Amino acid sequence: MATATLGTGGPTLQASERQMVLPTNLLTGIVLAAVGYYVGVQIGNGFGFNDGLNTGVLLGYTFGSVMFLVGVGFANYPLARLFGWPIAPQSAGDEYRGAWRFLNLSLDHKVIGIQYLVAMLMAMFFGGIGAMLIRTNLLSPDQLVVPPDKYLVLVSMHSVMMIFVASAAIVGPFGNFFVPYMIGTNRMAFPRLEALSFWLVPPAIVILLAAPLFGGFPTGWTGYAPLSEQAGQGFDSYIVGFALIGTALCVSGVNMLTTVISLRAPGMTWTRLPIFVWGVFSASILGTFAAPILASAVIMQGFDRSMNTSFFISSNGGSPYLWENLFWFFGHPEVYIFILPAFGIVMELIPHFARKPLWGYRTAVVGLLGVTLLSWFVWQHHLFVSGIAPALRPFYMFSTEMISIPTGIVFLVAFGTLWRAKISMTVPMLFCLGFLFNFLIGGLSGVFLSDVPSDVTLHGSYFSMAHFHFTIVGGEIFAIVAAIYYWFPKMTGRMLNMTLGKIHFWWMMIAFNLAFMPLFAAGILDMPRRVSTYAPSLQGLNDWVSFWAYLLFASMLLFAVNVIWSWFFNPKVAPADPWHVRSIEWTLPTPLPRRNFERIPTFTSGPYDYGNPSPRPAADLGSEPAPA
Repeated sequence: MATATLGTGGPTLQASERQMVLPTNLLTGIVLAAVGYYVGVQIGNGFGFNDGLNTGVLLGYTFGSVMFLVGVGFANYPLARLFGWPIAPQSAGDEYRGAWRFLNLSLDHKVIGIQYLVAMLMAMFFGGIGAMLIRTNLLSPDQLVVPPDKYLVLVSMHSVMMIFVASAAIVGPFGNFFVPYMIGTNRMAFPRLEALSFWLVPPAIVILLAAPLFGGFPTGWTGYAPLSEQAGQGFDSYIVGFALIGTALCVSGVNMLTTVISLRAPGMTWTRLPIFVWGVFSASILGTFAAPILASAVIMQGFDRSMNTSFFISSNGGSPYLWENLFWFFGHPEVYIFILPAFGIVMELIPHFARKPLWGYRTAVVGLLGVTLLSWFVWQHHLFVSGIAPALRPFYMFSTEMISIPTGIVFLVAFGTLWRAKISMTVPMLFCLGFLFNFLIGGLSGVFLSDVPSDVTLHGSYFSMAHFHFTIVGGEIFAIVAAIYYWFPKMTGRMLNMTLGKIHFWWMMIAFNLAFMPLFAAGILDMPRRVSTYAPSLQGLNDWVSFWAYLLFASMLLFAVNVIWSWFFNPKVAPADPWHVRSIEWTLPTPLPRRNFERIPTFTSGPYDYGNPSPRPAADLGSEPAPA
């Protein structure tokens, strides 16, 4: 009997049975999402969820997201198992070819990595537009672009989009794409979970971007009660969007941890793991255990808004303070979900371009795992000004300052590797050095926010905002850009223009520091964050900041032009190893074959064994045939 393959590249069904399964592709997902949203709204209104705060929009978003996943193909495999349809293992010929495969459900970790990369860059673009609107509004002590009641909505949209980007912008694209190569396997442990972690992203982005259509939400990215209880329908976007993000982080973490633990090739011992894999592994521990707390908390908020519960409504016996604790018990490990993979990128790239072994490899691993452990014991330093019991303040001061020790270890490892090295000043290396400079400033400024006396003064000011941006933009975003310049040839088969890359680095580095450094002074001068007005005496400083913020955004537009031109219009294929490094992914041809390894590699040394006159290859690619 003739067979037909489902569009997802998954199970193969008999022709007589295939009509029982809905055609699955992105278009079907969009159509079903619209239908699910409409049905959810009608059901919500029918049950009386239209009290002026949350109509059936909350239920509509939920139904729409589920139906979107059904439409792109996530129901096919469970249905096939449920009804006993034959399931053939996925083979290379089962997948869509060409650009179309990036718009459909794929179980190939390389495709998922590219999907993540594009989605994160698009979300970053929208977040950057929000930042430009904020800086335009602050060109005057009085509102210019948006009125005061909408300014906080604008700040909330910007912060949520950028936090969303920061959560998945390293593990999503580069973790999914390169961890299987680095540990010597052909796939992730749970390919469907890997795909699910990505396909939760598009509905989350769309739902968050839809918030202004319903009035937005005035809570910032923290979603604090009682502002959340007073917010209109726009806050439903926050609830569902963050629930999706939390689910994606948890699913991704489980998949990544299982892959690294169980699918390492022969010879890939724990002490030979590339340090980037350790960074992803550490972040995945946090994602696995912290993200469910976020998802649970926003579900509780949804019940408060639709089911008349009172988890966080003080007038009915609830506690807004409970939300703060739940949010930051997730939120501060979340900050290290941002930065641990960035540490991994920087420590991964520096040995290759310094042509030296990673100084203190085991020490670096201890530093990453130390940050992972201590990140669970610092969350209440965000509550120093929120009524925390005075007796608890010394402990959280101490624990917050303690986390600077494993963080400092990462810096010692990086500088120890650079010491007396013959550094190759490539574009990726420049961005790594920029990371070290910027994150050092972010870390030192964080000491003032970890101590109660100074935090009480600075917490609600632009000092706090400048610190956060030095750690996330100056730190993580610089590491992400370094990773793109470094791995872009292997991901796309094309080289980025390195002349434009060097212009981009110096432009971005100068503009970033001249934009955000003065904000420390603005904070010390009592300029409050999240407020659209400020003292007229600070206008000159804000005009300066806005000018350089515009230039910073322009530098990212130059980067976007470089990426688009190199990817789609550069006819020259990149060499297999343009950097001449020892990492295993660069031993494979460019463009990459559909199957990672025809034979299971056997690792014989670490990836940073530079300086040996006769170094062995990091892996032997000719041991035994790889399983299907």
